[in-house]
Amino acid sequence: MTVHDIERIGTVAVFGAVWAVLVTGHALADHVFGQTDHQAANKAAPTPAEVAAGANPRRGWRACLAHVARYHLVMAVALALVRLVIPLPLSPVGTAAGFAWSMTTHAWLDRRWPVRWLLRHLGSAAFAELRAAGMNGMYLADQALHKGALLVSAVLVTRL
Repeated sequence: MTVHDIERIGTVAVFGAVWAVLVTGHALADHVFGQTDHQAANKAAPTPAEVAAGANPRRGWRACLAHVARYHLVMAVALALVRLVIPLPLSPVGTAAGFAWSMTTHAWLDRRWPVRWLLRHLGSAAFAELRAAGMNGMYLADQALHKGALLVSAVLVTRL
């Protein structure tokens, strides 16, 4: 085994640890510590019908950005706590890039219309409207897309 092989194994281990922290932090931040009831209820963009009826299209941004800030505070605390016991070699640039990507994508997805638009354009309009038997298509798609964005964040945190 060469030094290069050991470095590659170390990078994969750091990526795995960062990914685990981000996904765990996401669950804690999105469902427990990272948003108030007000933020959850008001972070989405108004519907086209609401805008047509006179609603301001910017409505909801304050609640959305407050949630994103609180969410990422939880994520930062989770990462910091793990780094207290596991010496993860993370750069400030990589960490900032990963968090910036996460903040941007989280805010955009939580406006809800991008998730609905994507589902409709992928032929899953019925899934976007699913709200039965304990299932909610928009919520499930939202969570899947957040995790996909966090995968990119983990790569940025690990490699930059």
